[in-house]
Amino acid sequence: MGRKLLIHNDKVPNINTLEVYRAHGGYASVEKALKTMTADQVTDEVKKSGLRGRGGAGFPTGLKWSFLAKPPGIERYLVCNADESEPGTFKDRYLMEKIPHALIEGMITSSYELGAKASYIYIRGEYFYVARIVENAIREAYAAGWLGKNILGTNFSHDCYVQVGGGAYICGEETALLESLEGKRGNPRIKPPFPAVAGLWGCPTVVNNVETIAAVVPIVNEGGESYSKIGIGKSTGTKLISASGHINKPGVYEIELGIPVEEFIYSEEYCGGIRNGKKMKAVVAGGSSVPILPTELILKTAKGEPRLMTYESLSDGGFQTGTMLGSGGFIVMDEDTSIVKNLFTFARFYHHESCGQCSPCREGTGWMEKILKKFLNGTANESDVELLWDIQSKIEGKTICPLGEAAAWPVAAAIRHFKDEFIAIAKSKKFIDVSHYDRLNKKIVA
Repeated sequence: MGRKLLIHNDKVPNINTLEVYRAHGGYASVEKALKTMTADQVTDEVKKSGLRGRGGAGFPTGLKWSFLAKPPGIERYLVCNADESEPGTFKDRYLMEKIPHALIEGMITSSYELGAKASYIYIRGEYFYVARIVENAIREAYAAGWLGKNILGTNFSHDCYVQVGGGAYICGEETALLESLEGKRGNPRIKPPFPAVAGLWGCPTVVNNVETIAAVVPIVNEGGESYSKIGIGKSTGTKLISASGHINKPGVYEIELGIPVEEFIYSEEYCGGIRNGKKMKAVVAGGSSVPILPTELILKTAKGEPRLMTYESLSDGGFQTGTMLGSGGFIVMDEDTSIVKNLFTFARFYHHESCGQCSPCREGTGWMEKILKKFLNGTANESDVELLWDIQSKIEGKTICPLGEAAAWPVAAAIRHFKDEFIAIAKSKKFIDVSHYDRLNKKIVA
């Protein structure tokens, strides 16, 4: 059984309360950091750990922290990106719901390093009930002296706030999140300047994901070198995975980075294999925005090596034969799945969530949805496959934020690996029912 560092206590009764969390070692990293370490020493431990951002990009956390500008007399902020809106991803919700104090503890310890007197947790609008859980944990932390003035009798003071988002996927992009947090429309900013220089209210700001911030706790407690010994190569530590789709045991799993993908899918410790005795057809490994891979490429690389649950192994082969670990939204599809129908669901989502600021994204996502709808209503031609490919190719690299690319990559991968399915549907002129969506949106009357 792999080691757990983040959700090892998730089944403990009342672990969401401060009393029980403290009884299981909670807030030890705050004590250690404030009483025995300098801010630079905390940074050093995070750098030694090799921790990479767990929100999707996988950028080294310690390096990101080191970019933070520290001009005298200017406030600095830590912002937690809890706007978990990537389809297929729900591990941050689970952590906040079950062990909210793990996030609060990470916010305090990380803010100490950054010199931030205030921090903000920006929670997805649909997670309103989770926001209430986190707010209650914050109140408990204030009452016990873990937040507020002169924490543990030191000269470090810190306040932590929760902000519920407006329900827009685009606010998961860090600069759009900052705009929303400031009370503006959540449109991505043009960079530079980057948040590390001019972020929240024009002040130096670090934006980290929930899991990333929570991971700072075991790193400080056990040391960066100890953390780095878990995993393989540059993929160190543990990773929360949101597993869903046609598997016997969907849920949130904490894995040691480096286990084989095949083990994760088929072992009883994790997903327990494909439900109903079906064969696996494809997997989306890192949330809906990453390339889909057929069975033969998700289990083994193009070179025939076992595919591992690491940043490097999953991306081996580039987008031609590889994918990304991304946010850890692991979606498994069985042999009966329509790749085209699934892709339409993704495309519809990205078209709806595009902020409209960039024309390649605004128009491109709309046209991809329209063309995919043709395949499903039996009116597509074989030439529409090439048209779909052409449209997605004109989005990547031409937008302010990555949403356009997040919409284009799944389309490109689906055509690359399942082109025959598109052509077969176009030839058959077969109607594939998506009327449930239309009825929900009052476009037709059943």
